[in-house]
Parts: sequence; C-alpha cells; structure tokens
Amino acid sequence: MLVDLRKHATAAIFDCDVAIVGAGAAGLTLARHLAGRGREIVVVESGGLDFDEATQGLADGPNLGDAYYPLVHARLRFFGGTTNIWGGRCARLEAIDFAQRDWVPLSGWPIALDEIERWYAAAASDLQLGPDAASPDGWNGDHAERLGVDPVSFVTRLWHFDDVVERFAKPRAADIVGAPDVRVLLHATVVRVQAAASAKAVTGLELATLDGRRAQLRARHFVLACGGVENARLLLASSDVEPHGIGNAHDQVGRCFMEHPHGRAGVLEAHAGFELWQAFQPRLRPDGTRVAPVLLPAPAFQREARILNSAFTFKLQRDRSHGLPLHKRIYNDLREELSPTRGKRQFWHAYRRLRRFVQRTTRERTARARFARGQTRVHVIVRAEQAPNPASRVTLASTRDALGMPHAALEWRRSELDKRTVRLMAERLGTALAQGGVGKLEPASWLYDGSTEWPVDVTVSSHPIGGYHHMGTTRMSVSPAEGVVDRDGRVHGYANLYVAGSSIFPTAGWANPTLTILALTHRLGDHLLARMA
Repeated sequence: MLVDLRKHATAAIFDCDVAIVGAGAAGLTLARHLAGRGREIVVVESGGLDFDEATQGLADGPNLGDAYYPLVHARLRFFGGTTNIWGGRCARLEAIDFAQRDWVPLSGWPIALDEIERWYAAAASDLQLGPDAASPDGWNGDHAERLGVDPVSFVTRLWHFDDVVERFAKPRAADIVGAPDVRVLLHATVVRVQAAASAKAVTGLELATLDGRRAQLRARHFVLACGGVENARLLLASSDVEPHGIGNAHDQVGRCFMEHPHGRAGVLEAHAGFELWQAFQPRLRPDGTRVAPVLLPAPAFQREARILNSAFTFKLQRDRSHGLPLHKRIYNDLREELSPTRGKRQFWHAYRRLRRFVQRTTRERTARARFARGQTRVHVIVRAEQAPNPASRVTLASTRDALGMPHAALEWRRSELDKRTVRLMAERLGTALAQGGVGKLEPASWLYDGSTEWPVDVTVSSHPIGGYHHMGTTRMSVSPAEGVVDRDGRVHGYANLYVAGSSIFPTAGWANPTLTILALTHRLGDHLLARMA
C-alpha cells in the first residue's frame, strides 16, 4: 500500500515489525523477501513515485577531495532510486575480493564467497539474467586464452545485462505495493534515527515532509538502505544519544568511501588489435540475454604483483584530442541539463536502445572500415578497484538542507595502490599482447606522474570519473574498532539496527555492486525472519 505522508496529520505515529529506509534496489528487495511472512513492513521513501527537484535537493552537499560528480546528481531520491537510470550491468565478486590480502590495507570480509553463493542465484533470478547466471561457471569466459593471453596473468569474466528499464519502479513493483503487509511511506524523509538512552537499540525514526509535517515510525527492527552516502549521513547526524553519531564510538562511520574509478590505461599502436576489440564487445545469447567479456588480473598475478582486482575493457575510438563525437556531446549535454523526470528518462532509455540496435546491426562493419582507414585505434579502459582508505570519507557539512539536516560532505581520496595497479596491469598486458603478436600497447602517461590523481577524461565513457558506485562508509567487520556492522549487517552494539547495500562492503572488488547488494539483501532477509521467528 502506498501512503503519502503529506496527507497525514502532523505527529502521526506508525508501527511495524521491520522499518526499511529507502525504496531503492536494496530496500525493495528486502521488502519483497519479507512480504507474506506474517510481519508488518514499512518502507520509508524520501521522494514520491517520480523525480521532483525539491526532494532531490536534499541530496546536495560539497565535494572536498578528488574531483567527483556533484552529490546532488550522484543518486536519486524517488521510488526505485538510482536504478531508474541504471545501465543494468551485473557481475559477481571473485573469491579473492572477499579474502584478506596482506598487500591491501583493511581487506578481508567476515564472510566468504561460498556463504552467499545461493543468494547470488536468487539475485540473478530477480534480474532475469538467464539460466546460466545461477551457476558460478555462467560468469566465466575464455576470451583471454583464445587471444593468446597467458591465463596465469589474466582471466575473462562476463558482465550480464539486465535490459529491463526501471526494474524497481512502481509498474514493476506491483507485488510490493499491493502486499497487505507492506506499506510504502512516500515523501517521508528520515531526519533522525532515535537511539535508546542505553545506546544499545533504536526506538524509532523521526520523519519529516517538505511541507512541514512530522511523524514517528516505531518498529522491532530497523534497516537503513539508502546508499553509501545517506546511510553514513543518517548515522552521523543522529547524535543526541551518542555524541559522534550512532555506531561511531570508534570513528568508523563514513570512512573508507570507495568507488570504481574510470580511466584510460593505454592505447595500441595503429592498425593493431581490432580482433581484440571485437572479442570483447557485447553479444546476445540464444536465450535473448546480453553479455560482454571483461579482462581481469588473475589471482596469481594479483598476489605476485600485490595489486587490486580491476577490469580492463577495449574501446575503438578516434584520437581523444578530437573530443567526443557530436551525437555523444548532444546526449551528454542533455543528460546534464535535463532533470531525470519520467519523460526525460524515456529519452535516455530510447537512446540506449538505439545504441544497442546499432551495435547488433551496423556497428561492426562501420567500425572495421574506419579502423582500416586509420581513423580509430584500440584504447584500453580501466574500471578499477579502489583500496579501502580511511581518509576517503563521508562527513557532515556545516550547511543544512531544507529539513534542517546537515548536508553530507564527501572527501574522496584515492591511493598510490589504486594507480600502481593500473600501471602494472597495463605493462603486463602490453607484454602479453606483444608476445601474442597482437601489437604494441603504450601505457597512458598519467600512470607515471608520481601522484595519486587520475585525469577526468570525458572521452573514456559516459561516466568518466567512476561508476556511481558508492561503497564502504558503514563497512562490515568482526570488531567495532574496524567497521560499523557485523557479518549480518547489524550495527555493532545495537540489537535491532541494520544496514543494507554496498555501504557495508569492506572492499570494493572488481565488480559492479548491484548483484552483490541484492545477494546480501536476501541473506539479511532470511536473518531477520529467523530472528523474528
């Protein structure tokens, strides 16, 4: 049932068994997992069913560190969340991503890959990724070996694509909206998580609307599922009992904000590597699902070189000094200037469908002709893992939003290890390609400038800085001195407060986070059902 908090009298009180903050992928997946089990569920959503500028303004805040996207644009506040403009790229983490790596500071999850294996299958089913996506082998490719690249150095994995647009929007969430035991409170922003005087449990949430109404939500269990920035912001701002914020006795809330930084790792010599580019392009399978290979450093290479787990892809393009082609400049300008309302999102979805159609029909023929004429070259693009870094963090700004909440401030900081990883991967790949007769790879000059900075190159992709993947800030840990939540996602020291989403990731790993978010959310759902039983 949908409930608009703006239509309730002020000081309303709601009661339930489980209160979930955030109607994005994690929050709605958890509600779906719990529905029909004899428990009352309330999902709290700051926005409505579609984008509105005033609500989105609550997401504003300053960037204090490395260059990053404006925070007001970096995540969306309405039903379905940022998945309303998601590209659908899905991947699993590797076993090494969960492991304690002595060369990666603060690495090691308190759970292993095999503990969430069955939940990966559930997440793949949620997104209709095809029958083989339920199996670990369904994510492996053989493209590295077929191209003569040493499998001890590199391995191929597959991205699977969810091509259903706005999968978590209302039209595709009828089961949640219509469930008799689920209420979704719209236009309801949490402005405080109320801790008990003992600081060992949460007693309620204080809700507010932009038109001045206030309400209380009481529950047996509370789950924050509103993203890597907002989860930390809420805990830090709820400081009436714990002066530094809930769960922050050891100054861990907000720390280790991680992204998947994007950049250009190198370029092949002229007239080299077309088959390499071709082998790593997306393709349709007989069952209609779409996949694309990606190149990763093999675990043996990672251990030997003491590097992170990052992804290489290949892009065929003209010299970057020419800038973006006209159609991409127009698209990017419109995307930046137009708010993501329903109609404008339809434009975005239509553009992406057109691009996929071109890729399937005429792109390869046109690309081969331009490559043969020397108009384009094969560029190596990195989507990198970022190492946990306590100095990379979310804090509270001195400014406040329209509801009186302190804005979130992001200080994104990358480290020497992040950049060294890309440099060593590029050098090793260059050796492999030369030995295989593919051609000479020239690593990018920025990899050798001695700094931790990455250039912002708009020709790299539609997302030139990073993947909009907000990870860390409430990381999972065995000890409260090293993180914010335990292996079940429960805030250390609190009996009934949980966090869901990629903010609990101890490390970023190589993969886009959504599939792992859904897997961990299903796991949390089972944990909550067991506790309530």
